[in-house]
Amino acid sequence: MSGKNFTECERHRIQKVLDFRLPTLFKWIGVVLVILAFVLFFVRNQFPDNADFIRGIGRKVFIIGLLCISLSRDKEEDEMTIAIRAQSYAIAFIIGVLYAIIMPYVEFGVSNIVHSGGEAYKELGDFQLLSFMFLIQLGFYHTLKRYR
Repeated sequence: MSGKNFTECERHRIQKVLDFRLPTLFKWIGVVLVILAFVLFFVRNQFPDNADFIRGIGRKVFIIGLLCISLSRDKEEDEMTIAIRAQSYAIAFIIGVLYAIIMPYVEFGVSNIVHSGGEAYKELGDFQLLSFMFLIQLGFYHTLKRYR
């Protein structure tokens, strides 16, 4: 196999991953999953023995719902919406990294001011960071798409 064919083959594989989108129907499936996650967050108080288990399931359902919404195609998908989607992912990544770096120190400072006791430093959890990044991505995507 020549170097040129290998390079073209790899470029084609990478392009397939970059162009991956779920069908439009998955946007509604994602909305239903997000609503189901909110219902689970409220229902878990009714079952105190299984509250942590229900909370974990609710968090995963929420992230999967946001992922479905984020990866689903628009009804009219063109080059502009693809570029806007890429911009929104880049913005969400940058803001997410800044959030992950700054927010633990803000929480530490505020909790020490409010409680005046030696509060412990806590890192962000995966749920908090992923949900924040997905919400930022979706917000910027729909805002940029509206003002294109």
